[in-house]
Amino acid sequence: MIEEMKKIVQTLNYWAYRYYVLDNPVVTDAKYDELYRKLEDMERETGVVLPDSPTLRVGGEVLKGFEQHTHLKRLYSLDKAQSYEELADWFEKIKKQFPEAVFTVEYKYDGLTINLTYENGNLVLASTRGNGIVGEVVTSQVKTIKNIPLSIDYKGKIEIQGEGIMKLSAMEKFNKLHPDEQLKNARNGVAGAIRNLDPKVTAQRNLTLVLYSIGYNEGLDLNGQDDVVEFLKTNKFQTNGFYKTADSFEKIKQFISQIERERTSLDFLIDGAVIKVEQNYIREELGYTSKFPKWAIAYKFEADQAITTLREVVWHVGRTGKLTPIGKMDPVELCGATIQRATLNNFGDITRKDLKTGSKVIVRRSNDVIPEVMSVVEHTPDSKDILKPEFCPSCASRLTEFGANLFCVNSLNCKPQIVQKFVHYCSKNACDIEGISDKTAEAFYSVLGLRSVAELYTITQEDLSKLDKFKEKKINNTLSAIEKSKNVTLEKFIFALGIENVGQKTAADLAEKYGSIEKLSQASVEELSQIRDIGQIVAESIREYFLNNDNVKMLETLKNLGINPTYQKKTGKLSGRKVVLTGSLSKFSRSEASEILREMGAEVQSSVGKSTDLVVVGENAGSKLEKAKSLNIEIWDEQRFESEIS
Repeated sequence: MIEEMKKIVQTLNYWAYRYYVLDNPVVTDAKYDELYRKLEDMERETGVVLPDSPTLRVGGEVLKGFEQHTHLKRLYSLDKAQSYEELADWFEKIKKQFPEAVFTVEYKYDGLTINLTYENGNLVLASTRGNGIVGEVVTSQVKTIKNIPLSIDYKGKIEIQGEGIMKLSAMEKFNKLHPDEQLKNARNGVAGAIRNLDPKVTAQRNLTLVLYSIGYNEGLDLNGQDDVVEFLKTNKFQTNGFYKTADSFEKIKQFISQIERERTSLDFLIDGAVIKVEQNYIREELGYTSKFPKWAIAYKFEADQAITTLREVVWHVGRTGKLTPIGKMDPVELCGATIQRATLNNFGDITRKDLKTGSKVIVRRSNDVIPEVMSVVEHTPDSKDILKPEFCPSCASRLTEFGANLFCVNSLNCKPQIVQKFVHYCSKNACDIEGISDKTAEAFYSVLGLRSVAELYTITQEDLSKLDKFKEKKINNTLSAIEKSKNVTLEKFIFALGIENVGQKTAADLAEKYGSIEKLSQASVEELSQIRDIGQIVAESIREYFLNNDNVKMLETLKNLGINPTYQKKTGKLSGRKVVLTGSLSKFSRSEASEILREMGAEVQSSVGKSTDLVVVGENAGSKLEKAKSLNIEIWDEQRFESEIS
């Protein structure tokens, strides 16, 4: 009977593939249902449910919570271009370095990113993107999506990424069947379905998953996006509904225009186009920033806009003391959400746009981006000027003006500044002190009287016992996390300080350049400006931070408490040597080879120059190999590279 069940499962899955993926059914619904019911009877009789049985798609028991999953390979987000000028800049930089580059253009679906893991040909896990490194396990929910194959021909371990979407026709049908649970927006519909602990709710939404990327895999020989799409189609995945290749910017613009024209006739939401470099060897050469691949970008369409009345302005104080004006408005529907608040950016922007309370304004919202008041439609008899505040709304200190922005300089006693400094310092990408939420940080300020991040290291068990919901286990975990954070790396510590305009990548560059906080604190604006990707404004922010006496005192206190990280350079046979990787290696990905070189003590560079000591080359090495030869730089092929690391 089991063999007969296998044949039935295979038949039903083929019929479903023709119906849900190819939109080309080969049997009637009645015939499908008849065979499906037969399979259900056989499963009840035998007590066996095959791993790719379509009966698994109905949704199982309600889950108690979401588990965490660490992706086998990081899932990056995309950088964005909101004008053809920005897109052209990105395109030309790549073409200048790689004249042979070819680009793909695809729909940018407006849904929820899903990561699928297959092992031995079976779907074993599905997760959300999360922060790109860790996501939430949503396997039971995702298995209800009927166009996802529960088994594939490829037997190696692999992670495949796609976008979960709810078709507009599916939302319309759902709303007709559920008059008391109306969905306003298809994107919210899919997000709510995937992140619902009851898989049966997910099944009711009739979602679709469109696959477009392959992350971790075991031994796949993929030369570019064409190979990725071919692999996905061969294994019966639904791929992007729009896929074109272009070797010129004019063709890219042409395809984007076509997408924008067709946008309103589609049965699903898109909010732009995704442009990628097709060839993998070029992707590996270009690499990544701390957030985005340099070889892909999203072109964003104009955001949704609406007209409403600006009623009131409130001022929020941020971590650096900068005040941001927030407009309170009459409620308006945008992108499926009810909007009542929007940023006014700064007082300079208010003046430039001639914004007044009581006036009709245009508010714009693009997906999850903070809504923004764009311009005035008309002033009314009720319109009133928005006055520039003179004092901080939190601590009443006199404000200072710098450019278009207002600042509260009372960094030692202004509650929102201090609370946000605690939150930032404790965040995962900084000192990673787990369990310090906004609410806990507020309690540190209000209940324990903490005013500096240095005081985190003086907290006692007795102190924490005064806080709401802090029992013995949570107290011990918090104290342990604080103590552990003393071993923070220099790059994370620099980021944790919250220096204005200094993100994770800049912090890593500064750590590598200076090696210690002491040396960084002595760097001049001129010297800092010479570092790649650090301009005048960032350099001035860094210098101003270390000229502030309060910051100097805090750093001294942290040092006395044992927090004084230094940059630990790797040592090995390539210690101190500057190495460039170029071309495609057959046995190593670019990131794997780079990590091996760093473990050997090398500094991995992105381009060949006079300071380069060694170039490791694979196939299609291109211009970097020629430049290395012209400069008489040592060159290793892949065989030599393997022999050196063995």
